[in-house]
Amino acid sequence: MINYLKKGPSLEEKAESNKQVQTIVEDIIADIEKNGDQAVKNYSEKFDKWTPESFRLSKEQIAACYEELDEQVISDIRWAQEQVRNFAQIQRDSMKDVEVETIPGVVLGHKHIPMESVGCYVPGGKYPLVASAHMSVVTAKVAGVKRVIACAPPFDGKPSPAIVVAMDMAGADEIYCFGGVQAVAAMAIGTQSIAPVDMIVGPGNAFVAEAKRQLFGRVGIDLFAGPTETLVIADESVDGELCAADLLGQAEHGPTSPAVLLTNSEKLAKDTMAEVERQLTILPTGDIAGQAWRDFGEVIVCDTHEEMLQVANDLAFEHVQVMTENVDYYKDNMQNFGALFLGPETNVSYGDKCIGTNHTLPTKKAARYTGGLWVGKFIKTCTFQKVTEQASVIVGNYCSRLCAVEGFAGHKEQADIRLRRYEK
Repeated sequence: MINYLKKGPSLEEKAESNKQVQTIVEDIIADIEKNGDQAVKNYSEKFDKWTPESFRLSKEQIAACYEELDEQVISDIRWAQEQVRNFAQIQRDSMKDVEVETIPGVVLGHKHIPMESVGCYVPGGKYPLVASAHMSVVTAKVAGVKRVIACAPPFDGKPSPAIVVAMDMAGADEIYCFGGVQAVAAMAIGTQSIAPVDMIVGPGNAFVAEAKRQLFGRVGIDLFAGPTETLVIADESVDGELCAADLLGQAEHGPTSPAVLLTNSEKLAKDTMAEVERQLTILPTGDIAGQAWRDFGEVIVCDTHEEMLQVANDLAFEHVQVMTENVDYYKDNMQNFGALFLGPETNVSYGDKCIGTNHTLPTKKAARYTGGLWVGKFIKTCTFQKVTEQASVIVGNYCSRLCAVEGFAGHKEQADIRLRRYEK
C-alpha cells in the first residue's frame, strides 16, 4: 500500500502556475524578437536592475574577476573542472564513427559532428551557481563546439566573479552578464550585438525552462531543466537526520523545488519529518528551503521495495538518492531518473558541484525519455552511404518494387533510372 504522510500540490495547481509562466515568457520572447538589444536592456533593468553599456564582458573585466578571488577558490574551480572534463572525455571517447560494408558493395556509416555554436545559461539569481559553468561550457568544448557563449545574471549588482572565472577557465569564447528569459531569447534569436547560436543548454527556474521550451525547434536545447527535484529513497539502514539534510540540501534551490522522501519505514518517515523541522530552524537558507518543503515536499510510505520502485519510476525525478541496504536493486531496475546517487556515502551535492558527472538533468518527468546533459548532446550523429554499380542494381530492384507499393512514382524513378544504367 502507498501512503502519503505529506502531499504536494495537485496537477491542476501546477498546470495553472505553468500557464501563467507561459504567457509571460511568450511576451518577452516576442518583444526581444522585435526590438533586439533594447528589449534585452529593458528586461535586464526591470528584473535585475542591471543596464551596463555592454552585456558582453571585456578581457579587462574578466581579468578583474580573477583578482577578486582567493587562490583557493580558483584552485577548487580548476579541480572541479578537471573532474568534469575527464568524465566528458571518457564519454566522448566512447562515441565511435562507423563505416561498414553491410552487403557487398554497400557501405553505410555515421559521423559524430560537433555543433557550430552553443549558448550556455548559468543560473545566478539567488545563488551564483558556479558549477553550471563547468557542466555546460567544459562539456561543450570537449565535444568540439567551435563557438561557446556563456551568460549568467548579475549577483549583488555586478557580474559574479566566481562564475565569470569558471566560464573563462572552462573555455567560453564570449561571456555575458545577463539572465532570465531575456538572456535565453537573446542567445537563441540573436540581437544587433549578439550572433544567434544553434543550441541553448543549462538549468534555470521555471521561466528559463519555459523559454527553452518555446524556443525549441528554432534552436536545439539540451532538455527541460526547471526547478530542482530530489527524491530520497531510504529504509531503516539510515536515519532521519541524514534524510532530512539531503532533502533540504536540494530544497534550498528555490521555493518551488520538490523534495520527496520515499520509504518503507513509517518510523523513518516520521523521524525525517521531525528532523526537517529541526534543521530548518538552524539552516541559513531555511526560509527558502522551508517554503519549498511546505508547498512541494512529500513523504511517501510503501510496504515493499517493489512498491517504492514503482513510485520512483512514476515520479521520474531529476535526482534520486538511494540509501537502502541493497542499492544495486535500484541501480539495476530503475528506468526513469536523471541521475542516481547510490549509498549514504555520496549525495546530490557531490554531483552538483564537482565529482564529474553532469548536473544538468531532466525535470518534470522528462526523465521518461531523456537523460541529462553529456558530451553527446553537443554532437550530431549523421549517416552516409556509398554504393557500387553492382550493389545499386540489387538495392534498386527492391526499392523500385517497394516504391510501387506506396505509389511514389518519383521515388520509383530514382531507382529505375539506375537500374537502366547499371543493370548488365
